[in-house]
Amino acid sequence: MTRPIGIICALPEERALLSEWLSEAEAGLVAGRPMMRGRLDGRPVVVTESGCGKVAAAVQAALLIDRYDCRALVVSGVAGGLAPELAIADIVVADSLIQHDYGHMTEAGLRRFRPGEPPVGDRRHDIVFSVDADLMQRLKASLQDISFDIPVDLAKQGHRQDQHVRLAFGPILSGDQFINSETVRERLHSDFGALAVEMEGAAVAQVAAMSNLPAVVVRSLSDLAGRDSHLDFGQFVATVAPMAAIVVRRLVGVI
Repeated sequence: MTRPIGIICALPEERALLSEWLSEAEAGLVAGRPMMRGRLDGRPVVVTESGCGKVAAAVQAALLIDRYDCRALVVSGVAGGLAPELAIADIVVADSLIQHDYGHMTEAGLRRFRPGEPPVGDRRHDIVFSVDADLMQRLKASLQDISFDIPVDLAKQGHRQDQHVRLAFGPILSGDQFINSETVRERLHSDFGALAVEMEGAAVAQVAAMSNLPAVVVRSLSDLAGRDSHLDFGQFVATVAPMAAIVVRRLVGVI
């Protein structure tokens, strides 16, 4: 029997459409959180709702591997945009993942090192969880012809230049804060060259790496991590989360 893919969503808005698509579905709980096991376009998957934050996502990731023998982990949901060229509703697929809040706190600030490693030795400098190059090629090829356009009113509300949704590949950051600051947004983009920031993906990547499994993170931008992110998130999360789910549905066949 083919081993399933585990799909982790932090929020009910992120999980809803994926759950609707499942056939042969069986609902239950994993560590007290909603879970649905079934088939997505004929392929076995387990979809869970972890709750927000790195610990919550890591717990679900570990259980999906241990209890359901998942062969890969996918994170689907929303994020805050960091790159100035991206706008609300654009989609980012991670080619690398970094925990921006993990490290050694000094008088000069946070000195980052690899999560799970002690702050000594050469390996501590490798802070990036990278997606395998061959897998990344398959992901990009699978999405070559995908296209989204959003309604005019949504584009205006999101301060977009046009209705066409951009699909980007690049670094995504994770940390246990919801970013609601222009200063922090600019610093994170400058420090890492990252496209988006959220609260779960790099923790899932860490768990996956411990079992030598792939982790794929897909995020649609619900806000831009700046002074208005708390307002934009509430306004757009339910609208843009399904767009990430559509991308995930396309990718499940090549992971």
